[in-house]
Amino acid sequence: PASDKIFDVSAFEKFLHEKIKVDNRVGNLGDTVQISQQGEGKIEVVAHIQFSGRYLKYLTKKFLKKQQLRDWLRVVSTSQGVYELRFFNVANDEADDDDE
Repeated sequence: PASDKIFDVSAFEKFLHEKIKVDNRVGNLGDTVQISQQGEGKIEVVAHIQFSGRYLKYLTKKFLKKQQLRDWLRVVSTSQGVYELRFFNVANDEADDDDE
């Protein structure tokens, strides 16, 4: 999605900086959580405290909803601690229409 110019990676990085909570306070990242852009379309979040992957997935979904992309993109865990954005599979039902 980032290579298709649909998903703005820098805006998502800024969103994470603004929304991630540390010790129940927003914008309290300090040295415990670092967010950096890695290459084309990748963001790396390094946490030196306990950090839930589900929380990152929740924030990603919230960003997608805000950008009105939630209908086309989904968050998928490819391995432990790694999340990707993928397009929903839209199957063409043209073959079913011909049978009727």
